[in-house]
Amino acid sequence: MNKITKIIIALIVCLAVGYSASTVTRPSVETWYPTLIKPAFNPPNWIFMPVWTILYIFMAVAAGLVWDKIKGQNEEVKKALGFFLIQLTLNAIWSYLFFGLKNPLLALIEIVLLWLFIYETYLKFIKINKIAGYLLVPYMAWVAFAGVLNASIWWLNK
Repeated sequence: MNKITKIIIALIVCLAVGYSASTVTRPSVETWYPTLIKPAFNPPNWIFMPVWTILYIFMAVAAGLVWDKIKGQNEEVKKALGFFLIQLTLNAIWSYLFFGLKNPLLALIEIVLLWLFIYETYLKFIKINKIAGYLLVPYMAWVAFAGVLNASIWWLNK
């Protein structure tokens, strides 16, 4: 399997996870989320979909680039992709906790764990393919921002 095919498969997986999370998010964005007190730095709702789409694309390209190195660095690549799949799962779970269960505190605890797994994935990816590692930097930054936003929403609405 060539590099492009691996990136396309990773893209399908990442976008499927994003779509799955959006099915829980969408109804709450229209009903529950507007009732919450939000901090002044809360972005407008329309910004989240394009940002997450770009981040999922970056994540998929990163995963595909790492996956492409499997022949030369089998164990390192398997471990890195394992961390990638864990963080991707945690990414989806956050939406279910925050928007599905409407539990900002539980989502806040989980987003800290998510960020730590993204960081560990970044450390593993950058050793295998520098570009793959760099592609995760905007994701880490956005999740850090989302963590601050999540904490603020929890604090303002507790």
